[in-house]
Amino acid sequence: MASFKNVVIVGASGNIGKIIVDALIRAPQFKLTAVTRSSSNATFPTGVKVYKSDFSESDLVSAFTGQDVVISAVGLGGFGDQKKLVDAAVRAGVKRFIPSEFSSNTLSPAVLQLLPVFGQKLEVLEYLKTKEASGLTWTGIWTALLFDWGLGNGFLGYDLSARTATIWDDGNSVFTLTNAEQLGLSVVSVLERPEKTANKNLYVASVETSQNDILTALEKATRSKWTVTKTTTEKEVSEALEKLGKGDLSGAFALVRATSFGNTQGIRANYAKDEELANELLGLQLESVEDTVGKVVKSV
Repeated sequence: MASFKNVVIVGASGNIGKIIVDALIRAPQFKLTAVTRSSSNATFPTGVKVYKSDFSESDLVSAFTGQDVVISAVGLGGFGDQKKLVDAAVRAGVKRFIPSEFSSNTLSPAVLQLLPVFGQKLEVLEYLKTKEASGLTWTGIWTALLFDWGLGNGFLGYDLSARTATIWDDGNSVFTLTNAEQLGLSVVSVLERPEKTANKNLYVASVETSQNDILTALEKATRSKWTVTKTTTEKEVSEALEKLGKGDLSGAFALVRATSFGNTQGIRANYAKDEELANELLGLQLESVEDTVGKVVKSV
């Protein structure tokens, strides 16, 4: 399989998209194009070409023509629209499609029960398999939750300024997390290994840890005792579903956390044990929890 050069990304201005863009612009072998909606005012770093689209299939075909790879980094509202991106990629002769995964384990039925909207992701994966005969290859990349990003902004339940933490159950459940830079590197590595990564589900990780391990590292880095609030998987999931039932989409965030922190049977959140890590295939190393925590504490 010929090496990839021309790469287009959809959803480049989102949290995940920005990470991928930053990684690709540091890899000079790739020429990157961001496809945005015609109404978008998003700006991108120097070296990123921008294609404004009405997102009709015909215009997407025009955007994808001459491209080797389409990366989808669309958010929650765009999961179901990815089939249109796949169809356009096939018509344009694209060689590789990377769907919007980069998160919880879509291949776990327990995850899909917690987050039924992720079923749209699974549908896209199955749809991609039906397009293999057309010459389009695909790669799914699972990172679980982002460690440094979620630690710095409080998403993981640790408040660095207040020195408080919310710990689920006994806090000892082990899971994997991935740092933002590692997520970007995983995409670059996939594109650098076209044959070895074709039509594969790849799990990557930066750390294998627990909530209590993270708390210990935070207390050491901040030289202070943190205030801990205890909660349970049952309480968090119940409250999240109640919020969603009232139209409060913030409930989805707790359900995403439940895919790592929760004690739900079969969640398969420890990619190092429950799945087969692709770190070695992609040339990625496991990192230190203490080192990551130290860097985040210093940056905040």
